[in-house]
Amino acid sequence: MSDQTTLPAGVTHGASRLPSVIVESYGVEMKDDEGFIGDRANKGAFRDLLEKWRKVARQGGEDPLGDKDTDDIVRKDLDKVLTEGNPDAAAVVQSAIEEFAQELATVIKRFLKLKAWRDTERLVIGGGFSGRRVGELAIGRASVLLKAEKLNVDLLLIRNDPDEAGLIGGCHLAPHWIFKGHDAILATDIGGTNIRAGVVTFNLKEAPKLAKASVWKLEHWRHGDEKNLSRSEAVEKLTGMLEKLIERARKQKLRLAPFIATGCPGVISENGQIDRGAHNLPGRWEGKNFNLPAALLEGIPKIGDHDTTVVMHNDAVVQGLSERPFMDDVKRWGVLTIGTGLGNAQFRNRSGNGD
Repeated sequence: MSDQTTLPAGVTHGASRLPSVIVESYGVEMKDDEGFIGDRANKGAFRDLLEKWRKVARQGGEDPLGDKDTDDIVRKDLDKVLTEGNPDAAAVVQSAIEEFAQELATVIKRFLKLKAWRDTERLVIGGGFSGRRVGELAIGRASVLLKAEKLNVDLLLIRNDPDEAGLIGGCHLAPHWIFKGHDAILATDIGGTNIRAGVVTFNLKEAPKLAKASVWKLEHWRHGDEKNLSRSEAVEKLTGMLEKLIERARKQKLRLAPFIATGCPGVISENGQIDRGAHNLPGRWEGKNFNLPAALLEGIPKIGDHDTTVVMHNDAVVQGLSERPFMDDVKRWGVLTIGTGLGNAQFRNRSGNGD
């Protein structure tokens, strides 16, 4: 079983103190009379709003978006409607965007009232929803709504592709020795619908603070499309993805560090167990009977000639860390990831001479 003793000194799963930041808050679950606040601003919430406005449109005649079920309409089709569709269809999509933006602004205001979030200067929005024009417009509109209420927080889109940001951020989990004599690490991003694994190159000669870190090779698996998938099958598939990436790095003579950074939904304990929040994953990942870092170590005990180190943190934390090189001008900042759920994390930059 993987526990704290298997990790190098100073490295901890789910750590609050990371090399460049203090994680002041993550995985917050707020509730009101209607349920979890975050459920108002995830991909499912946008789908519900789109269906709502399609029903309104159908009251006056045919549905301008056609006969396809809302769940079967992909985001790139919605983007096309906004730029090339007829005005009625575009109006339906715009109505859903406007209402979603209002909900997102409300959720952000609730976060900013929390003690750990109160002094947040900048908020980055990531997750799959942010990677399309529909998401960009909703986030932009939410930003305007917040400014109208004179809330002093910058709202920005995550700068890396959301599919890659959750891998790139893994570099910021690595201890300093990793960057000596190595070119890249392995990283995984486990979500409620997709699992991604990649080789992330540091590119430190181009930017010493990891501002140019990038995904060299990527493996992607949409596990949400598979029925009755077990946890062991998911872990086996993930291990296979990592093994394929190790072999590709070997063939290219890339100096791959013996390190795997893993982002996973939920609250992560020091020994690598998931305390709560992983209910969207296949099978049961929460509790003392499963340890993902231990499972990955069992499948990949060595990378090259060296024992593997696996470090895991919450997926929103890891995705947010991809923005750390661009946050030197603020002290406290946060991230929201809009996907199957609404991930969240808040950071305080470390000065380098203490905190």
